[in-house]
Amino acid sequence: MSRPAVLFVCLGNICRSPLAEAAFRQEAERRGLDVEIDSAGTGAWHVGHPPDRRAQAVALRHDADIAGYRGRQVKPEDFRRFTHVVALDRDNLADLKRIRPSDGTAELLLLLDAVEGRQGKSVADPYYGDDADFDITWADAVAGAKGLADRIESQS
Repeated sequence: MSRPAVLFVCLGNICRSPLAEAAFRQEAERRGLDVEIDSAGTGAWHVGHPPDRRAQAVALRHDADIAGYRGRQVKPEDFRRFTHVVALDRDNLADLKRIRPSDGTAELLLLLDAVEGRQGKSVADPYYGDDADFDITWADAVAGAKGLADRIESQS
C-alpha cells in the first residue's frame, strides 16, 4: 500500500477539521505511523485564516499548537492525493461526494465512522458555542483519531 494520506474536512477549516488534524497528528506520532495529514474546508470563507482562537486554545491545552495552520478549500486533486478524505459531519460528507471528481480514489468517510457505536454521527460544530463546546469537539477528534489510526494500521 502507498503511504496513507488523510485530509480532514469541515465547512470553514477553522474549528473541527484543524482539531481533527492536530489530534490525528498526535495519534500518528504516538504510534509511529508514516502518514501525510492535512485539513480543508468545503467553503472558502476562511482561506488563509488561522484556526478560531478557541480551537487554538483547546488544542494548546492538549499540547498541540495549531496557530500556524491556515484555512484552505478542498480541491479536486485532493481526491487523488489523499487516500482518506474524512468529513466531520454528514452535510460536508454529502458535499464531498458531490464535488468528488470521477477519477477520485480517496476513501470518503465520516470521522466518527471510525468510533465504535458512533458510526454515521457528526462532530458537532462548536463555532457558535463556548469553550465547553470546543472541549467536546476535541474529545470527538481524539476518539476519531484513535479509531482512524486503527483502521489505517489494519489496512497496511
